[in-house]
Amino acid sequence: MSTALDDNGFAFVAQVPVRWSDMDAFGHINHARMVTVLEEARIEWLLSAGTEHVEGSEDLTVFQPLIKSSMIVNVEVRYQGQLRHEDTPLQVGMWIKQVRSVDFTIGYEVRSATADPGSKAATVASTQLAVVDIAAERLQRLTDQQKAYLKNWMRD
Repeated sequence: MSTALDDNGFAFVAQVPVRWSDMDAFGHINHARMVTVLEEARIEWLLSAGTEHVEGSEDLTVFQPLIKSSMIVNVEVRYQGQLRHEDTPLQVGMWIKQVRSVDFTIGYEVRSATADPGSKAATVASTQLAVVDIAAERLQRLTDQQKAYLKNWMRD
């Protein structure tokens, strides 16, 4: 299977601006705001991924549940360096870490605007998302086609 990753191992890199209100009293990006940065980057990626052509599928509606009805199951954030207001816009590189029957996990590496994409990330994170059948109020299994679509963005 061909990969959709760039030379740095990212499926998508979002540029997320840092707002003055994102800072804590020590001038670092606040933890809750970092989770928001991840969310903004993830939404940008998922929305863009939902509009691209998928080989072997003319019907993109099969991928809409991945975009429109995924809910967060777990969030993990590890800080390895400082990020401040002057680091804007943050480079948020993303890829798929894992695909299972009812969920998938997105990996993140967050760097300052001036950091080399191959340098140590200031923040490493992941979010586990489960697809939900909103009307039935229960988890929805990923189809084989959805799994294959997500696996295009996995690292080896």
